[in-house]
Amino acid sequence: MDKSLFRFIWRHSRRQQIILLVLTVVTYPLGFLLYDIPKAIINRAIGGDGPPFSAPILGLELSFDMAQIPFLVMLCFAFLAVVLLNNGLKYVINVYKGTLAEQLLRRMRYQLYARVLRFPLPHFKRVSQGELISMITGEAEQVGNFTAGAFADPALLGGQWLVALGFILIQDPLLGAAALALYPIQIIVIPRLQKRVSQLAKARLREVRALSDHIGESVAGAVEVHAHDTSQYELSRFTHRMGRIYAIRLEIFRRKYMIKFLNNFMDKLAPFFFYLIGGVLVVQGNLTLGALVVVISAHKDMAGPWKELLGWYQQREDARVKYEQVVSQFSPENMIDPALQSAEPEDEAGLSGEIQLDNVTLVDEDEVRRLANVGFNAPLSGHVAVVGHANSNKEYLALVLARLAVATQGRVRIGGKNLADLPEAVTGRRIAYVGQNTVLQSSSVRDNLLYGLKHRPMRPATYSEEEAVARVAELAAAVRTGNSDYDYGADWVDLAAVEAADEAALFEYLVGALDVVDLGDDVYQLGLRSTIDPTARPDIADNVLRARGALLERLRDESYAALVEPFDRTRYNSNASVAENLMFGNPVGNGFDVERLAENSYVLQVLRDADLYDELLEMGRKLAGTMIEIFADLPPGHEFFEQYSFISSDDLPLYQAVVARAERGVEELSDEDKTMLLSLPFKLIPAQHRLGLADDKTFQERVLKAREKFEADLPAELRGSVEFFDREKYNSSASLQDNILFGKVAYGQAQAAQAIGALITKTLDEHGLRGSVMLAGLDFQVGVGGSRLSSVQRQKLAIARAVLKRPDLLVLNDAAAGMDAQSQQRLLSRVLAARDGVGVVWVLSNASLADEFGQIVVMAEGRIVEKGSLGDLKKEGTAFDDLLKSQMT
Repeated sequence: MDKSLFRFIWRHSRRQQIILLVLTVVTYPLGFLLYDIPKAIINRAIGGDGPPFSAPILGLELSFDMAQIPFLVMLCFAFLAVVLLNNGLKYVINVYKGTLAEQLLRRMRYQLYARVLRFPLPHFKRVSQGELISMITGEAEQVGNFTAGAFADPALLGGQWLVALGFILIQDPLLGAAALALYPIQIIVIPRLQKRVSQLAKARLREVRALSDHIGESVAGAVEVHAHDTSQYELSRFTHRMGRIYAIRLEIFRRKYMIKFLNNFMDKLAPFFFYLIGGVLVVQGNLTLGALVVVISAHKDMAGPWKELLGWYQQREDARVKYEQVVSQFSPENMIDPALQSAEPEDEAGLSGEIQLDNVTLVDEDEVRRLANVGFNAPLSGHVAVVGHANSNKEYLALVLARLAVATQGRVRIGGKNLADLPEAVTGRRIAYVGQNTVLQSSSVRDNLLYGLKHRPMRPATYSEEEAVARVAELAAAVRTGNSDYDYGADWVDLAAVEAADEAALFEYLVGALDVVDLGDDVYQLGLRSTIDPTARPDIADNVLRARGALLERLRDESYAALVEPFDRTRYNSNASVAENLMFGNPVGNGFDVERLAENSYVLQVLRDADLYDELLEMGRKLAGTMIEIFADLPPGHEFFEQYSFISSDDLPLYQAVVARAERGVEELSDEDKTMLLSLPFKLIPAQHRLGLADDKTFQERVLKAREKFEADLPAELRGSVEFFDREKYNSSASLQDNILFGKVAYGQAQAAQAIGALITKTLDEHGLRGSVMLAGLDFQVGVGGSRLSSVQRQKLAIARAVLKRPDLLVLNDAAAGMDAQSQQRLLSRVLAARDGVGVVWVLSNASLADEFGQIVVMAEGRIVEKGSLGDLKKEGTAFDDLLKSQMT
């Protein structure tokens, strides 16, 4: 990036800046006319003699043979025309400036983000995520807002100021001198004060970035804060930082307001001279009254541009400081050559031959030697295990092999090709790397699996006519601002890389990769728990309905019938809550939120019409009394409250008071008390809670009548707030498993949930429908950084992604360290079997897992101390044998 802000602006917007300057210059004569015409109106049209009348416009004496009123009207309309033309031109300038500012800001952000992608990996240890985000978003925007007016604003404001000054000088040089008298003071004093403000602004920026880092640390380390009771320490540290920012900002305010005070004082001092000198000149007849009035007006107009010029100067300093600091932060040493990121390989043959390390030494950013004269050869078709103690630096060998760290000395070659010279189009496609801590994209399981296959757009997107026009405009804007011209909406997945003929084949490869890492069942379960939009995925919805029909047929078997109580519009479901039985559907949104159902006016009306209101209120009183009797003596936070109680430990005292007041009769209770009691029975499930409160057949029949009324009278505005159960329709608010089940698992049946789960799986497999559930599982959103998955699932997903893209060399840097020994062994065996005859280098924390590798490399203190086959190294007295023994003790 350009080191100078103005060089960056001029390089990327030279033509636009010239256009702005030309438009700005056009405003100068219009600005002069805005003073000249009012003077002519006062002196000639109102106070002049005629006809004929004359008016000096732009130095030309124009004569008009007309009456006084028409002459006055003509000049007034001429003034109005100039006003409209001047403001219209300013509107064009401002819109053009705004567009240019956004273009330059977009270019700047793109360049900054592109540089982030070129940072050497060690640099990320020195810079925080929050700092980079703040600079690309907040600080870059402040700089971008300045860029469009970098040349045009001083030209426009300075021009306006000079036009007003020139008009005053033409009227009387003495008045012009008076207007100029105080400006030299401002020109000398203000920049000096502003220089100190700029220095303080730099200090404030550094402190704000440090504060951002502190907040980021607190968010990332929230567990540590709570675990070590350091919240008060962190609050004190935060207070200290805020105090430093406060002191700096206070000093900035003092100096800024001193600048403002001086400007205002100078601005108000000049009229004193105008009234004094100009008044004398008018009295003496050396200046017309109209000229004095317009001179005073012109001087007022000088104040505005001057203040804005000073503001521009301040903004320029702020923008310059921010730009220089941003550029310095985004220019670390040893950045990746941009050509290595953009170049395409000359041939598609891939990598083959031998891995060769010749005296490789790696010194990190702290000048610590991590690898020392490492050298070994291995066939790219073989499997190599790298082992060593925790301080052996074996992980750095994996980084060098993946070209994620570049050797300080020596060479790494594969098939005779120097790894350091290969573009990322080769290393990123033909080599796969998985480390210990995987960060996933905030998208679906599918997108994360396919991430390693998205190098360039492979197939164009299909657009409607309107979308195609928008895409053309988007592409033009991207090219104009130096952004990528690749279409994000295109299909980026390289099917050829996995030898997939179409999407169906790709799906099989995805499932296969998941099975290699033993993640298939996890994704299957995610799919069962997922919800889908049946309009977007009608194929999955149709298959779920098929599975539902097949399962309901199986449930007719006596051995399964008691495990599930299916939904039936004409029957009360004892394994469902009162609320579910009343609505016979799932709430959508907050309209019929079960927690607030007792406050819903429509529900209350339905209950009253069905003669259920009083009965449910009494049921709520009994339920509250029972809960108080059972749980009153338990300590707050006891697990039974969550498992069995309708009332939380915090709310128990409130209900005790309500029950006490209800002894006088529930009809005497307040509306708030009634709402509290009425909210309880909605959660009651007869088969689960067995309290004898909702088992009465008469009560259940009234609920069924209320159900009919609830659906029949449901207002149009509430119809979208509930999705009713319908055997022939897919329920988009329920999970796939609940849609297939279409009922409730019976309470009290031993292992009912497990048996039904197995039955659902068997039904799906027999009807070839498991793939539909896997499709839904692949669409599961993993959350920010994969936070909705466990750490083991994240690691397995990362390994599956690496396996999927079929690299010539797979580098696993202790990627399974977070798993138990049995899981590591199973995963290792599956991956090596899937990579039979294809290169694998696996850094292992447990040397006993190296049995299945053809070659073993033993490291100590950044050096290779032994290498060979298992038979060569598993002998008494070898470093490998010593390592095995030390890890067993």
